[in-house]
Amino acid sequence: MKRIFITGASGCIGHYIVENLINQTDHELYLFVRNPDKLQFDWQNCSRIKLLTGDLRDIEEYSDLLLKEINIAILAATSWGGAIEAYDVNVVKTLALLKMLNPSICEQVLYFSTASVLDRNNQLLPEANELGTDYIRTKYQCLSQLSKLEISDRITALFPTLVFGGDKNKPYSHLTSGLPDVIKWLDLIRCFKVDGSFHFVHGQDIAQIVTYLIQNPQTLVPAENDQTIKYLVLGNPAVTVNDAIAKIGQYFNKKIYFRIPLYIWLVNIFVKLFRIQMDSWSYFSLNYRHFTHKKTITPASFGLTNYCSTIADVMKISGL
Repeated sequence: MKRIFITGASGCIGHYIVENLINQTDHELYLFVRNPDKLQFDWQNCSRIKLLTGDLRDIEEYSDLLLKEINIAILAATSWGGAIEAYDVNVVKTLALLKMLNPSICEQVLYFSTASVLDRNNQLLPEANELGTDYIRTKYQCLSQLSKLEISDRITALFPTLVFGGDKNKPYSHLTSGLPDVIKWLDLIRCFKVDGSFHFVHGQDIAQIVTYLIQNPQTLVPAENDQTIKYLVLGNPAVTVNDAIAKIGQYFNKKIYFRIPLYIWLVNIFVKLFRIQMDSWSYFSLNYRHFTHKKTITPASFGLTNYCSTIADVMKISGL
């Protein structure tokens, strides 16, 4: 039995991870949360769960526990902004937590970043640091420092792509929460053709991968682009925007009779002509368009069964 320290348990991904670890392992789970009221599972009646209440900015209060007891750390907590809080939580205190872990006791660290900091070859994307939102920029800055840590050879960086998930017992991801708005505008959206592509992954599949990596740490090998930190991009094979729209239309029995090409040069003209307000990252994303990666991981990569593999699965699972 291992002692697992988990941050971010109150979030969408965190709920799936904790649920999987409760049901599929016998490990002790130390949940570090700021607000226990956000936990939507029955943690009080699980003897293997130890609830630790606090803010990541006060992580030093648990330095003895991290140093002397923790065998595995899952770091899924994050701050979305503003600039000062995001840097303090996502960089300063995350690195401080990692430095408290004892390399002679801690066997494995699963650190959650975001696929937005990587380019199409799974290398660091400079624009993520130069133009990214507070969240993206600080994730880039933390990642760039992980290899300097004493415990770096135990760290696996996980890069979720677009995340779907949530139900009556779990918080909804931002994307799943926004699906009803997409459906509302589907009659208009399906009339346009857009050049772009992306990967997506469901929270349940992320949890399956995390559980597998904990139970099978020997499967982890160093990534090609780093001597110590392992990189795993989590997501199904790339889907084009046009195909995604077509699949959603098919799911709702809405045929596509014609499509008007929405060329990127035309979009850029509209942005300038109508003075549409866009931050630097949004404008970069508009022109970058293809947020794809050379290798992505799903549960099927480890011989497991994917929970959500297609756009139709997303619609069905989301209850639409």
